[in-house]
Amino acid sequence: MFRSANLKDFDWAMVFIVLAICGLGILQIFSATHDTIWQGAWWKQTAYVGFGLALMWVVASFDYHLLLQKAYPFYIVAAVLLLVVLLVGKRTFGSTRWIQMPGGLRFQVSEFTKLVIILVVARFLTDLRAEVLELRDMLQLAGLILVPMALVAKEPDLGTALTYTPIFAVGVFLAGLRWKYWVTIALVALVVIPIGFRYLQPYQKSRIVSFLDPERDPHGDGYQLIQSKIAVGAGGTWGKGVTKGTQTQLRFLPVPHTDFIFSAYAEEHGFVGVIFVLVLYFILLMQVVQSGQTAPDRAGMYICMGVGSLLLFHILVNVGMVVGRMPVTGIPLPLMSYGGSSIWSTFLMLGLVNSVRVRRFVN
Repeated sequence: MFRSANLKDFDWAMVFIVLAICGLGILQIFSATHDTIWQGAWWKQTAYVGFGLALMWVVASFDYHLLLQKAYPFYIVAAVLLLVVLLVGKRTFGSTRWIQMPGGLRFQVSEFTKLVIILVVARFLTDLRAEVLELRDMLQLAGLILVPMALVAKEPDLGTALTYTPIFAVGVFLAGLRWKYWVTIALVALVVIPIGFRYLQPYQKSRIVSFLDPERDPHGDGYQLIQSKIAVGAGGTWGKGVTKGTQTQLRFLPVPHTDFIFSAYAEEHGFVGVIFVLVLYFILLMQVVQSGQTAPDRAGMYICMGVGSLLLFHILVNVGMVVGRMPVTGIPLPLMSYGGSSIWSTFLMLGLVNSVRVRRFVN
């Protein structure tokens, strides 16, 4: 556990920023679920945040090197649990993503697999002890990442599966992959992506088509995106106020407390509120990057930058989605969207960052 000297090194600024973002999320969940069957969701979210803080503290108290030693056993457990999800998981809205737990709780394995991927990438690249990453090493690491990606995509949950890619990409970039390999990867992607489109689920294809032209089916696949853009624009400069957003309160905006919480927030808090929360996210990301820059070794750096890349990917995709710049996916907005698994996995990752931070002066 922490020594007294470590407590001063704990990133308390990060804690305050995280609590501010979570507080805005809880407020918006309260507003978005006002007078609905979900009206108690903000209480649950408050409990999720409280337990998440405890998880962050526990993880930060462990030496991250001990967790890295267990990276591959964690990987095996995660892969097995993802198989269990496919076999006996709870099916909701056409996807099998959760394991039903006692007390009505649902455990989304794919969310916690993100933490495992971060540890595996850091462990693999640290063990190489090389200044330049060779192609065969990159392919081996890619193989490790593709297994859980394929299992999650099978659920189907392509959005969450894609969140594993920035961790891998940032890791190999920092490890020194040669530029000629990046060019090769880009060319292969240009060939594979159009072919891969043919193998997507029908609903996934329709989401991409509706993203390109939402007016093509305004009452069907394009409905969410159109209503989201209307909500964002309706917020104006200062917003309409808590529980006063017409798109949100009149239920034109689907799932305003989960994937589209940023749309509801923009409508009720306006441009000023949007800038405020985006600044909070920016400061949070800079705190994570700073911990990576001051890490005592490359393993700590890989962990912090992996966490930072994942958070940035989530923010860019979710915010881009609600304003029509990204296809609609099930990627939540970190620390604001309703859901225990997402909140807890984020707090666990931030606990890893703090584990690196408090040991940056340890020889």
